[in-house]
Amino acid sequence: MVHIREGSAGDLPSLTDLYNHYVVNTAITFDLEPFTVEARSAWFERFGRTPRHRLLVLDDGSSLLGYACSGALRPKAAYDRSVETSIYLDPAHCGQGHGRRLYGALLDLLAEAGVHRCYGVITAPNPASEQLHRSLGFQPIGRMSECGRKFDRWWDVIWMERTLGAS
Repeated sequence: MVHIREGSAGDLPSLTDLYNHYVVNTAITFDLEPFTVEARSAWFERFGRTPRHRLLVLDDGSSLLGYACSGALRPKAAYDRSVETSIYLDPAHCGQGHGRRLYGALLDLLAEAGVHRCYGVITAPNPASEQLHRSLGFQPIGRMSECGRKFDRWWDVIWMERTLGAS
């Protein structure tokens, strides 16, 4: 049975391995080099400083199957109630509804924390991620053409937005 919980420092090696899979094998992230656990620590430390910056993990009791997180959209104070959200699943566990459940749990926590808008930034093409975001109420709001270069080609990025709080 799988369950969702807050990420902990003990998850950092598994979180790093999962993320590095996407760094090395896909254009889903524009990082070009894999991370060490030590280098990924700074990323981990940003969670929990505010209830709007969260890290949830999905595990089956013996291994980490994925994570969803939120962080600052931009560093300026006026952006405080808006966050960028991300989700990464172990490829062997994609297409089983885990992503929707995990991401949905994150969105629920963010709504309770007073987040007004969430933004998903998706390398295109990625129809599975676009569909996941749409199924959770995100709408496309823009596309940046050929803004990232990885694997000797240019990639577009789609921005998707979801409103959580009242205006």
